[in-house]
Amino acid sequence: MSPDIETVNPKRSRYEIAQVPLYPSSVSPASIPQITQMATDFNLSEGANALSPQDMLTLPRPGAPLPNDIGDLAIIPISTYSFQDRKSHKSLSVVALSDGHTYDIPLPDGGDAFWLDSRTIAHVVTKDDTQSLYAIAIATSPLSSDPSFLVGSFPITTASAFRYSPNAQRLVFSAYVYPDGLVETVKEQDTAYENRGNSALVYDATFARQWDTWVGPKSKALIGVSLAKVGAQWVLGEAYVNVLKGTGLSSPVEPFGEADDYDISQTHVIFTAKDPQLPKAMHTRQNIYLVAHDGKDLRQLTSGVQGATHSPVFDPSGDKVAWLELALDGYESGRAKVVIYDLKKDVRFTITEDWDRSPDSIIFSPSSALIYATTGDHARNKIFALAVPPTPLSNTAYTTQPTALTSSGSVSGFTPIPGGRATLARSSLTSPDEVYELSGLDAAEQDLVAGRKPDVKATTLARLTSFSSAGLQGKDLSPGKDFWFKGTAEGQDTHGYVITPPGFERGVNGKWPAVMFIHGGPQAAWFDQWSTLYNPNVFASQGYVVVAINPTGSTSFGQNFTDGINQNWGGRPIQDLLMGWKYILQAYPEIDQNRTVAAGPSYGGYVINWIQGNPELGFGFKALIFDTTYTSYTTDELFFCNHEWGGRPWDPAALEASRKYNPAYTDYRLPEGDGIAVFHALQQLGVPSRLLIFPTENHSVFRWFDQFVGLS
Repeated sequence: MSPDIETVNPKRSRYEIAQVPLYPSSVSPASIPQITQMATDFNLSEGANALSPQDMLTLPRPGAPLPNDIGDLAIIPISTYSFQDRKSHKSLSVVALSDGHTYDIPLPDGGDAFWLDSRTIAHVVTKDDTQSLYAIAIATSPLSSDPSFLVGSFPITTASAFRYSPNAQRLVFSAYVYPDGLVETVKEQDTAYENRGNSALVYDATFARQWDTWVGPKSKALIGVSLAKVGAQWVLGEAYVNVLKGTGLSSPVEPFGEADDYDISQTHVIFTAKDPQLPKAMHTRQNIYLVAHDGKDLRQLTSGVQGATHSPVFDPSGDKVAWLELALDGYESGRAKVVIYDLKKDVRFTITEDWDRSPDSIIFSPSSALIYATTGDHARNKIFALAVPPTPLSNTAYTTQPTALTSSGSVSGFTPIPGGRATLARSSLTSPDEVYELSGLDAAEQDLVAGRKPDVKATTLARLTSFSSAGLQGKDLSPGKDFWFKGTAEGQDTHGYVITPPGFERGVNGKWPAVMFIHGGPQAAWFDQWSTLYNPNVFASQGYVVVAINPTGSTSFGQNFTDGINQNWGGRPIQDLLMGWKYILQAYPEIDQNRTVAAGPSYGGYVINWIQGNPELGFGFKALIFDTTYTSYTTDELFFCNHEWGGRPWDPAALEASRKYNPAYTDYRLPEGDGIAVFHALQQLGVPSRLLIFPTENHSVFRWFDQFVGLS
C-alpha cells in the first residue's frame, strides 16, 4: 500500500468494517476453503412503485429534437425496446412546438431523418443491400403525414450523419470508402475483399482495432451530392463528390464521431480530422479543415500544435466558424476552449481562455452575436451563453463572461430557432430525455451584447413532450440529494449524490443496505442525468441507498480537479471515495454497515480491483462488481494510458506508477481476457466470485449483491 493511502485517516473509525482480504500467495491451494455455492432463488422487486430493470429498458429512448427552419415543428427519433419480440422498434415523433402535440410515424426499418424544408422530412432506409432516400410531406391542420415517396438511392449502404443545405441544395453525409475515395466502387471492392481467399487482418500501423471493431481497409469520408426540389418532386443527383479524396484525412473521427464532427455552409464544409502525419493510436491531435463543396481549396485552420478539436460550426452567415480545442496532444480530457475563426479577416481568437469549464458542444445564435455552449458544471449539463466579441486585429485569446441559462438536469441537442427560442432535450435522475423549449433568449442576447448581466429568470423553460410519463407513472423515484465533503482537493469540496429507496425514512437506523457507484472514465462524473447503464433509481427501487461520489478526476468541477488523477489512479481518487463513504455512513446511520456493496464500470472496475486488493483501506464492502479494467499494452487507444500513467508501459514514470497503483499487482485491464484473469485469480484464492460474459457486447446486477447483503 502506498504511503499517501496510509495517511487517508490514521484514526480508526467505528464505520470501518473489515473487508474480507485476498489470501496471500504463500497460502497453499490445499488450505484454501471451498467457494460458497451461489444462490439462484433471487427475484427482483417489480412492484407498482419500483423501477425494475425491465421497466427502465422498455421506456422510449428519444433522441435530440431537430427543429425545422421556421421553428414551428421538430422531429425526434424514438427507439422502444420490446421484451415480447426482443426487438427495438423505431419511430419518428413530429412535435408541434406551439402546444407540444405529437404525431408519430412508424419506421419499421429504422433509418436517419432530417428536414428538407419546413414541411418535408427526408428519411433514409437501408434494406435488401440498398440504401434509399425517401421524402415525407407533413401537414399541420391537423398534424399528419402523407405516404413517403422514393427520391433516389445511394451507391453505398453506409451513408449516415446527414446535413442538408437548402440554399446550396447540397446534401453531405459520411460513408465508408476504400483508398480510391470513390463511393461508386465500394460495393465491387466489398465483394472482392470478402472473397479474397483468407481471413487474415494485417497491420503495419495502429489502430489495429478500435472500440469493438477490427480496422479494415475502408475509412470514413464526407460525401456531397446535389438534392433539389424540381417542380413538385425532389431529385437526388448522381455526381458524388468526396471532399476528402486524396487528402489522407478521415472524418467523422471514429469511433464516436457523427454529424457533430462537421458542418456545412452554402459554399463550404468545415470538419475535424486526425492529423494524418501522426500515429492515430498514440496521438489525439485533430485539426480543423475548411474545403469547398467541390473538394477544392482545402485549408487547415488550426495551428497544428494543439490537441483534439470538436464541434466545428459555421455562423449563419458563413463568415465565421467556431470549434472546441484542447491544448495538449495525447490528452483527451483537457479543458476545451472555444475558438472562433473569422474567415474574411483570416484571424483566429479564443474567447474562453480563463473559463475553468470544458464545453461539450457549441452553436451560434441566429444573429451570430452569441455562442451557446453545452457545458458540464457541478454535475449538471447546462447551457451557457457567451457574447461573440468583435474580431481582433490578430490571433489572440481572452475570456468572454459565460452566463448559465439552465441550472438543473442535463441538456443536449440545444438548437436556436426564430423568435428568441431554442429546442433542447433534457433528462434528470428521475426522467429520460424529454423535449423542452427555452424562450426569452432575445432579451438575454441584448444584455450580453451590451455587456450587461442578463436576467436569466426572464427566460422560460417549458416541457413539450411526455414520452416516458406512462411508463413512469406511479414509480417512486428519488431526485437525488447533493452532498459535499472535504476530500483531497485543496480549496474546494468534493461532490456526490445520495439516492434513497422508496419508503426510506430518517431515524430507523441500520435498516437499509447501500451500494456505492464508482464511475468510469476516469475523467467523467455522475450527473443529474438519466442512464440506462448504471441507473441509480433502478438500484434504489431494489431497496438500496445509492451513493454516487465524484472523486478527483471527475469532470465539471474545474480542470485542476480533473487533472488531479493523472499518474495517481490509486491515490487521491481512492482517498476521496473513502472519505466520502465514511462521511455518508456517519450522515446516514440508517444504512446497515454490514450490508454494503460497490459497483463500477471501466475505471470503476479498476477501483473495484484496487479495493479488493487493499482490504486494509476499510471500506467494508461485502460484495464487489466491475465491468472492465485497463491494460497499457493491449488497449486500442495507446495515448490514453500513456498520458494517464506518465508514459509508455516501460518508461520509468509509467512503470513506477503501474507498480504503485496496479490492483493486486497483475496487469488486469480492458480486454475480456483481463476479466477472466481476475476471475481465475479470485477462484484460486477461494474468494466467492462470478464471471458474467456478454459475447456480443462492447465496453459499454442485483442477484450477486443479494447473495451477500440479503435485502430481506
